[in-house]
Amino acid sequence: MAKNSIIPIDTKAYHTWLQSLCDEIDKQRLKAVMQLNAATLQHYWWMGNDILRKQAEQGWGTKVIDMLSSDLRHRYGEDSGYSIRNLKYMRQFADEYPDFPFVQVSLAQLNEMPLLQSRLAKFTVTANGEFVQVPLAQITWYHHISLITKIKDSLLRAFYITETANQGWSRDIMLMQIDDLYHTKIQSLPNNFSSTLPPVQSDLARAAFKDPYNLGFVDMARVKQELDLEDQLASKIMDFLLELGKGFAFVGLQYPLPIAGDDSKVDLLMYHVQLHCYVVIELKVGVFKSEYVSKLNYYISAVDDLIKTKQDNPTIGLLLCRSKNNTKVEYALRGMTQPLGVAEYQTTKLLESLESSLPTVDELERTLKD
Repeated sequence: MAKNSIIPIDTKAYHTWLQSLCDEIDKQRLKAVMQLNAATLQHYWWMGNDILRKQAEQGWGTKVIDMLSSDLRHRYGEDSGYSIRNLKYMRQFADEYPDFPFVQVSLAQLNEMPLLQSRLAKFTVTANGEFVQVPLAQITWYHHISLITKIKDSLLRAFYITETANQGWSRDIMLMQIDDLYHTKIQSLPNNFSSTLPPVQSDLARAAFKDPYNLGFVDMARVKQELDLEDQLASKIMDFLLELGKGFAFVGLQYPLPIAGDDSKVDLLMYHVQLHCYVVIELKVGVFKSEYVSKLNYYISAVDDLIKTKQDNPTIGLLLCRSKNNTKVEYALRGMTQPLGVAEYQTTKLLESLESSLPTVDELERTLKD
């Protein structure tokens, strides 16, 4: 080979390198954003805490905030973030979170709410073992100033802070979920994660799935069988991914699994980038039946053998049914060897109630005869 010869670029090797660079750049940029957010919250808490301290020491009322805002904006500019309103938010922020940079949640209170317990399981417990410390810097200042006016309970705040961070909600979406009483509707779906996954992975899996799922974007009048439901979810895959939550990536619809000459297919194959595992989703248009769990268990085993790599965690299964009885689900899950959960899906309630109120063909015929 000549000394100065140039080797042609290997396209595959280049794109592999490019992807690794992009992944690292994304990590570094996210790290920088999170560090900036943490610094902003630290600064605003310090300002608010100092205002509280001075007001307590000097007996000053709220007029001091008007004066302070005017002087700070004169020195640092109108867009410096020191408006009267923002300074009041800083004072409230410091007053609400005396244990900054954490909000501390009582373990005794947390034990009464299993769903929130699973969501907050990854956070540090205080040395005395009485509180869970949930970092405040998971969400932005603009999320916080909306949250502290909407939610007064520290446990619910910790839940919405964590859920907003996990799901990647904007402030508007977070407020919509709060108004919709999201925390009363979401449940920890029936599952066998604790007996089939390591403790940390089990906690993460419980936090990644919910029950029920809202498929209000599906036109159920057009759904007669599972394939109809799959087709609609495929045509509205962005809506479906948003409802599944942060971390899910679409792999395939009716994904083939060549098993001993039998061309089996799973309804939907996903990958969860935070759990680092494949997710097999089976869809059912009717009520839950115990045999559905056995079939899903079978598919999970096949994906583990045929698709999963050494770098992937065990595959998880999600069975979505129109309705279910949790006692029957619990019995069906016993003895299953693969991690899986069962959830319901809901569609537009208005259309369902309207449909149920319409007369049947027989009733119309009787009315015409009369």
